[in-house]
Amino acid sequence: MSLPLHPVMVHLPLALALLMPLFAAAAVWGLWTGRVGRRAWLGIAALQLLLVGTAVFAMKTGETEEDRVEAVVPEGAIHQHEEYAEQFTWGAAVVLGLALVAFAPLAGRSIAVVTLVGTIAVAGLALRVGHAGGQLVYVHNAGAAYGTATERARSAGGQSERPTAVVGARASRGDDDDDDR
Repeated sequence: MSLPLHPVMVHLPLALALLMPLFAAAAVWGLWTGRVGRRAWLGIAALQLLLVGTAVFAMKTGETEEDRVEAVVPEGAIHQHEEYAEQFTWGAAVVLGLALVAFAPLAGRSIAVVTLVGTIAVAGLALRVGHAGGQLVYVHNAGAAYGTATERARSAGGQSERPTAVVGARASRGDDDDDDR
């Protein structure tokens, strides 16, 4: 059984997208009050570049694992998640462009504020794509695509996946659900 790389990779861009508005707000405040110079904005651009790079990598790992998960999850749900991921990645790329423009010597401080607003929008896109991914896992049981054939069959049949060790332990203690006592 091979473990999927996609669920591991998605957490970095999603977490970074949620933190970027805080980082950008601190940088904008620093620029407006004169506490930091324009070079400090380079950190925002670097973090946004990391966000875009990890989002692209997460999309690629999702595409790689899509065929396997399609055996368990409805295609429409996967397509919706994929569309949201593309919107998130493109949105993050646009904000990266804004962050780079804001770093330029001739750019005014207002472009930094526009970048901040962009990071807030990308955080919203991150929540949406993350929610759609969570739906794949928790509603459509996408993880079953990586289980044994027995687990996949049980999942497809809608049977409960109660661990046999727990059932056996309860039976040995006399904790049954019979109401005929």
